[in-house]
Amino acid sequence: MSLIDIKIPDHAAFVLRRLEENGYEAWCVGGCVRDAVCKQLGISSALPHDWDICTSAMPDEMLKVFEDMHVIPTGIKHGTITVFSGGRQVEVTTYRTDGDYVEHRFPESVKFVRDIKSDLERRDFTMNAVCCDLRGNIYDPFGGQQDIKQRIIRCVGEPRKRFDEDALRILRLVRFSAKTGFDTESETERAALQMRGLLDSISAERILSELKGLLIQHNVMQALDRYREIIAQIIPEIRPCFGFEQRNPHHCYDVYEHIIHAVENCRPDPLLRMVMLLHDIAKPEMFTVDQNGIGHFKGHPQKSAEYANKILLRLKSDNDSRHRICALIKEHDNRIPADKRSVRRFISKYDADFFMDHLEVRRADTLAQSGYRLKEKLNELDELAKTAIELTENNECMKLSQLEVNGKDMMQIGLSGRDIGETLKYLLREVIEERVSNNKNELTELAKKYAAQGCGKDSPNEEG
Repeated sequence: MSLIDIKIPDHAAFVLRRLEENGYEAWCVGGCVRDAVCKQLGISSALPHDWDICTSAMPDEMLKVFEDMHVIPTGIKHGTITVFSGGRQVEVTTYRTDGDYVEHRFPESVKFVRDIKSDLERRDFTMNAVCCDLRGNIYDPFGGQQDIKQRIIRCVGEPRKRFDEDALRILRLVRFSAKTGFDTESETERAALQMRGLLDSISAERILSELKGLLIQHNVMQALDRYREIIAQIIPEIRPCFGFEQRNPHHCYDVYEHIIHAVENCRPDPLLRMVMLLHDIAKPEMFTVDQNGIGHFKGHPQKSAEYANKILLRLKSDNDSRHRICALIKEHDNRIPADKRSVRRFISKYDADFFMDHLEVRRADTLAQSGYRLKEKLNELDELAKTAIELTENNECMKLSQLEVNGKDMMQIGLSGRDIGETLKYLLREVIEERVSNNKNELTELAKKYAAQGCGKDSPNEEG
């Protein structure tokens, strides 16, 4: 065994020590050890987290060891409990081997064992099959440390067997590639690409979780490029973007290359990076060429938003995220002027946070284009940001809640029901368009005129 300089946090060390004091083996295993090895080798500066522990103690023995502590039998059938230690949760699992897998995802049964090697050989990749004890002793029967040192992702044992057992590992391979920037061992990569169809058997929720996880990684562009066929397996709508030339001076990449550059240009927020992944997905369908041979994609933001909505529904995204992603895609090519009135209109339609996200989406999109008018485009975005910040800092009226009148004021002038809401919306529009000040007396007088004309019929100051 070798040693590693690893600082195991007190809450995890307590659990390890308690198990050892009761006569059982106990090891930190998985991502925390992988990240510690990466840090020691200077490959990554990321600190280990999510301290998971495996042990020779059987499930009933674990419960007895921690009977004086708060314990949740998280997955007791599969040998896993959650121990609350020092206010933190530590997942502890009995060594086990897996029976036959069902639908390429879950083992039909598990067998608890006392041998750590038998437990490690069922794991996905060698870099995740390294464990260390309380004193920093490393146990690494499958060469995970050496693979980390050589920056290689390799399956434990036979790759086809590993992926057939759990097809989600194929997408996990892409996530680890995006996280580490490591190369992939040839047999592991070949098996992942050949068996990508097995991902069709995995639940949409698990697919979406892995996809969001890989999108926020540092090396996301390289992973999305190298494993584009795996991405297309879960989002087939993106395949027409591969190699699709844009034939436009604003662009220097094909559609898919533009997409993955745009993803990387955006900060690692899962929602915004999902926007960038899907923002131009309908471009091939909307492509036209003018008489000068220039390519155009009129209407692609709306169509891409429609594609995104279907994709996110299929992947079981939550509604709030889906609606916001689709709205940002729909607006991503909306080049509004940097004047206050235009910015007020936009923020009023959505909200100030949405507007700043919109600018970030446009910036990521712009940086993934050619150098043609690049400085001008970026300057425009800077001006829009300055205008939005100024409006927000000045607390200018852009929402109904900021109006100097409210529903009670409308009731006092005789309005009721829907007329109250319609009148307040009208007043907000008039303030945004700078046709009236956000002053209670002026707004009340305007509301009376609006009400006298039927709350919307030939109302004063409205543009035809």
